[in-house]
Amino acid sequence: MSKVLVPIAEGFEEIEAICIIDVLRRGGIEVIMGSLDATLSVKGAHGVIMQADRPIKGLGADDLDMIVLPGGWGGTKALASDTTVQTLLKEMDAKGKNIGAICAAPFALNAAGVLKEGYTCYPGIEEEIEVSGFQGDKHAVVESANVMTSRGPGTAICFGLAIVKKLVGKAAYEKVRDGLLAGYCETL
Repeated sequence: MSKVLVPIAEGFEEIEAICIIDVLRRGGIEVIMGSLDATLSVKGAHGVIMQADRPIKGLGADDLDMIVLPGGWGGTKALASDTTVQTLLKEMDAKGKNIGAICAAPFALNAAGVLKEGYTCYPGIEEEIEVSGFQGDKHAVVESANVMTSRGPGTAICFGLAIVKKLVGKAAYEKVRDGLLAGYCETL
C-alpha cells in the first residue's frame, strides 16, 4: 500500500487538506497527517481544527512514497520555514520520490529547492517563487519530473485524483473519480 504524508501547519487551507486526504484514502492509499510538533490539534486558515496522526519528526524519505503539501498562506509559510519539512522534501527529491503541492504550497517547495520548472499554484504566488515555467491556469494539475502541483481549493479533488492515478493506477483513479462524480477533472 502506498504511503503519503500530508503535513498540516497552522493556517493550512482546510478544503485542500481534507479533499486530498479523503480522495487518497478512497483510492486505498495510507495517509499520515503530520503536525510540525507534538501538538496534534492544528487550526486551519478558516478556523477548522484537524487532529494530526503524529508529528512529522522521525519520518524519513524511506518511510514514504509521497509528500503532499496543502496550501493556505499561513500554513505554507510555516512549512517553508520548518527545518524538518524542508529536510524531508530535499531527501524525497534526492531519492526521486514523489512530491506534491497545491495553492500557495509550491512556495515551500521553492524554499527547499525542489520545485521544478513547469508548475502551477494559486494566482499571484508565482511572484513569490524564483523558479520559471509557471503554467498559470492552463491545467488543474501540472506534473514536472517527480513534482505535481495544483492551483487551489477548486482543483483539490482533481489533484487528489491525479495522485491516486500516479500511485495506484488508472483503475483505482476511475473508480474513485466516478464515485465522486468528478468526471469534470478530465477537462481541466
